[in-house]
Amino acid sequence: MNDPVLEPAAYWTGEAHRALIAFTRSREAALGLTHPQLCLLGALLEQDGRTIGELGRALRPHIATTDDLPAEAEALLDDGYIRVDASGRLWATAAGREACAGVRRHLPEITERIHRGIADADYDAALAVLQQMIRNVT
Repeated sequence: MNDPVLEPAAYWTGEAHRALIAFTRSREAALGLTHPQLCLLGALLEQDGRTIGELGRALRPHIATTDDLPAEAEALLDDGYIRVDASGRLWATAAGREACAGVRRHLPEITERIHRGIADADYDAALAVLQQMIRNVT
């Protein structure tokens, strides 16, 4: 076994990121919404009546650069989860609010699976280490 201190943190944080994102997105999709769709609906629930450009800027930290927000919004429109007004602003419908709430009800299960077998103190320590590494290089 390699000395953990010598293991490349950038490699392992990248692997963790890929695995966690893939897991979370697959669970959200299994519940009926893609991650970008869930983000779009969540953002509209916070502030309805935004354009796709405004939503894209607001969601930048939460979505992948490969996510196609206009296509995801079109799918939400087709499903009746959002509507578009004459000025191109998006609004969540009652069905969209319910779909978002339905997925959100299961988020604690997703979090529990990710945290399974990890003591709270270990999780807190791991986050503290990652945050310090970020501070060290920024």
